Parts: sequence; C-alpha cells; structure tokens
Amino acid sequence: MDWGMKNRLSRIIKPKDKRTVMLAVDHGYFMGPTSGLENIKTMVDPLLRYADTLMLTRGALRNYIDPEQQIPIVLRVSGGTSIINEDHLLHEGTVVSVEDAIRLNVSGVAFSILVGQPFERDTILGMTEYIDTCERYGIPVLAVTAVGRGLGKDVKYLSLASRMAAELGAHIVKTYYCDGFEKVVETCPVPIVIAGGKKQPEKDALQMAFDAIQAGAIGVDMGRNIFQSSSPVGMMKAVNAIVHKRYTVKEAYDLFESDHIKN
Repeated sequence: MDWGMKNRLSRIIKPKDKRTVMLAVDHGYFMGPTSGLENIKTMVDPLLRYADTLMLTRGALRNYIDPEQQIPIVLRVSGGTSIINEDHLLHEGTVVSVEDAIRLNVSGVAFSILVGQPFERDTILGMTEYIDTCERYGIPVLAVTAVGRGLGKDVKYLSLASRMAAELGAHIVKTYYCDGFEKVVETCPVPIVIAGGKKQPEKDALQMAFDAIQAGAIGVDMGRNIFQSSSPVGMMKAVNAIVHKRYTVKEAYDLFESDHIKN
C-alpha cells in the first residue's frame, strides 16, 4: 500500500483509535429531496465538527459544502437507478470518473454492490473496474453491500457480501448490523463500518451503534438516524461519543437528551 493510499485512509479512519464516524448524506442520488436533506448545507454545517468523514455525491459537494471545510470526503461514485424503478433498484454502474474524484480532492469513494440479485455481476464488475483505476491513484474504495428485495439482513448473507467485496479489492466495507455480527467482522479482512439504515428511535439507533462497535466494527456511517432525528446535533454528538469516547448507550442517550433539551 503506497503513501497516498495510507494517507487517505488515515483521514477516514482516525489513527488514534482506528475508528470513524461517517455522516452519510448521499441519499439524493436515488431518493431525491429526502426528508431532512431538502437543503444539505443547512443540515450538515452544524454536524461537521462531530463527524470524521462526510459521504455525499459530487453535486451535493459542489453545491452545498464550502470548499474551505476541512472535512474528509467519501464520494458516492455509483448510481444509475432511482427509488421508483421497482425492477432494477440499485442496479448501479459508475456515474463519476476517478479523474473527477481527484479534482474534488476526495479521501475515498463509495461504490454499491448488490449480491444475490440477477444483475449482481454488473455491480460487482463495475466495482472491481473502479478499484483497479483507484489503485493507480492511491484512492481507497468503500464497498457498500446493499440488500435487495427478498434478501434478509442475516449473518450468512452479510458475511458473504462483505467477504466478496473485500476479496475483490475493497479497502473498507459498509454493511448492515445483524445478530451474530461478530462473524461478519471475523470473516472480513478489511475494516467494516455499519450503515444506519432507516430511521428508528434514537435509543435503538444508539444501541445498534454500540453493539456493532462491541462486535468489532470500526465505526458507523449514519444518515437518516442523524438528520431525521428530533435533535440532529445531539444525535451526532451521541454517536461520536459511542464510537470515540466509549460511552455506554445510557451515557450517549443522556448526552442526546441534554442537547435536545437545550435546543
């Protein structure tokens, strides 16, 4: 692994504790103006001080994020289908060139694969081709193991998808938390972060983050459980405290509630 790759990975995964808090606001690339992200700048600016990395699209980066911000960027580079396309949900291909990612000075890129669907080969080959190009420029690739219809978020499936992504060259894997998550971590040779998924009660989301860290995940990449919270800043602080300060769920939830009350 060359110096540039190591340096970019150190921006995403903090060297002090080898953990990361990623804020995902890339939902618009297939969901449009998601509730809470109607104006990404207004939502994101107060949260950045508690995030290690911001994950978003190039359009959102150019239109909503101040270039003087020092937050490392993980750029969404796969896409091609929308939430209303019921036949081919997340049948994604490359939508951003590596050259454009370099121009945007990103720390990493994110590419979704969909294991277990008829079109899995398309998404997997698309990811591996992108990895080949990124390797030439020292850019880490985060593989997002999306889950399609009829595929459960269980340890067998998530272990399969995560291990495949790692063996095909991904530097980090983003997947879902499940019962028995230790096995997903143990059988994946690269760092794993968990997706926040759909909005759930704040205490439940904090419990999920805590359990994932205890099971060996290096961090979380949350979106809707942050920006759709009744107190996005409080929730961002609480998640950060679980990941980096080793707070218990109760301590983190108390932090969330105290911030909620103040605001």
